[in-house]
Amino acid sequence: MTLEAPPAPPAERRGWARPLIAVLAAVGLLLFGAAAGLLIGLPGSSATSTPTADSVDVGFAQDMSVHHQQAVQMASWERDHTTDPALKQLAFDIETTQLQQIGRMQGWLGLWGMASEAPGGKHMAWMADDAHSHSMTSNGGVDSMPGMATSDQLRSLRAASGDQMDVLFLQLMLRHHEGGVLMLQYASEHASVPEVRNLAAQMLSSQTSESEYLKQLLAARGGTPLPL
Repeated sequence: MTLEAPPAPPAERRGWARPLIAVLAAVGLLLFGAAAGLLIGLPGSSATSTPTADSVDVGFAQDMSVHHQQAVQMASWERDHTTDPALKQLAFDIETTQLQQIGRMQGWLGLWGMASEAPGGKHMAWMADDAHSHSMTSNGGVDSMPGMATSDQLRSLRAASGDQMDVLFLQLMLRHHEGGVLMLQYASEHASVPEVRNLAAQMLSSQTSESEYLKQLLAARGGTPLPL
């Protein structure tokens, strides 16, 4: 007796499978990152105390999570809409890496009993004693972190297509990476928890290298960097 092959799934079901897999992968990365973050404070960890709400550690984890979320948003859009294989791979790498890092930072905040974002919508108050922290006054922080794209720029990215979209993505992502440098440098030098310092230093190294690659890709496509 000859066994018949099972029928192929309907096209509609196959179409839904891809976004579902992407969502599950993103959730998995966040859970993995959160689990890694929760290792702080467990036996064998080098952390000895819980940082305070106004500490560099907490402020960095809150603000860099927000900063990363926008990079993930832009990378996800580019990955799904570009036809350029190099940019599709780059966007996928940025999206997956920064989702995992968000998971780690949010895991720390949960362990420390802190809010996921800075109260009051202000950012970088934890850098108020830094001479290069964009003229913050009275420890009040800033409304928008350096490198963040505006709502209009994000709408322009979603409205663009083809080469125009690719160039705009590279411009916005390059400026986004460059805008996070001060926070990464400050946290790598001043955070009290060794794991936080190490993560900030790793981010700084990888994003510096990635910025050079972004510049090369942008120049090859006739684009120029946006002013920071």
